[in-house]
Amino acid sequence: MLEQRNLKLVTVESCTGGGVASLVTEIPGSSNWFDCAFVTYSNDAKVSLVGVNPESISKYGAVSQQVAIEMATGGLQHSGADVSISVTGIAGPDGGSVEKPVGTVWMAWASRKGKVLTKSFLFDGDRHQVRQSTVDSALQELRDFIQ
Repeated sequence: MLEQRNLKLVTVESCTGGGVASLVTEIPGSSNWFDCAFVTYSNDAKVSLVGVNPESISKYGAVSQQVAIEMATGGLQHSGADVSISVTGIAGPDGGSVEKPVGTVWMAWASRKGKVLTKSFLFDGDRHQVRQSTVDSALQELRDFIQ
C-alpha cells in the first residue's frame, strides 16, 4: 500500500526495540517504501534522536499519548519519510504501575500532511507477547491510517 501511494515509512520504536522495522524489512522490495528506523529505547534517545521534549517525558511519562505523538512527528522531521509509526510502552515483566500496568502501549501514526492518529492499548501476555501484539497492531493500524 505504501509503494502504491508513493509513500515512505519511518518507525520510531521504544518497547519493540526495532521489531516493527525488522518485520517490514523482511518483505522483499521494502527498500522502495521503507526509509529508516529509530530505536529510542531510553528517554535520552527519544530526546536526542527524534526531538521529544524532555518536559513532555517529565510531565506525561515516556509511555503517554503526548510522547507517542512527538516520537511520530519527530521521526518525520528527522527522516525522508512521508508516514511514521511510533510505539512506546511497558512490555514487562517490570516497569508497570497502577496507572500504567505492564502491557500498556501508546502508538501514534503521523503523515507529512499533518494527519496524526493515536491509540492506547493494554495487551495481555508476557514480554514477548506484548511486543508481538504491539508490532502487529502498529502495522494493522497503519493500513487504516494510509487508506
